Amino acid sequence: MAEARQKRGRAADRRGVAAEEAAAALLARAGFSVLARRIRTGAGEIDILARRGDLTLVVEVKARPRPEEAAFAISSRQRARLAASAEALLAARPDWFGAGLRFDAVLVGGDGELRWVADAFRPGD
Repeated sequence: MAEARQKRGRAADRRGVAAEEAAAALLARAGFSVLARRIRTGAGEIDILARRGDLTLVVEVKARPRPEEAAFAISSRQRARLAASAEALLAARPDWFGAGLRFDAVLVGGDGELRWVADAFRPGD
């Protein structure tokens, strides 16, 4: 039984990495430079940090069978962790941040469909 759980966990990790790669490619096509992926801070993890000009994006990537399901998977608790993680990262790496900061989401469906939600939330929402 533990072995089956490990296999499911590894498969989920592979899907997550593939979703993040697809999201990073989408951002790159839109002219953003991906500064880092899977950034761990004391407050949590940021999936992708990207920048174009003075705008820095903190991007949460969610993969579910349908993009609509992925949207509902970003909880208020997770949004608070992302905001705290961005604040911690800003203190540690101010050179990565421009004048503007936005929290976006890239939703990935099981069929590979990508939906980019610009300004998906604001801290305190």
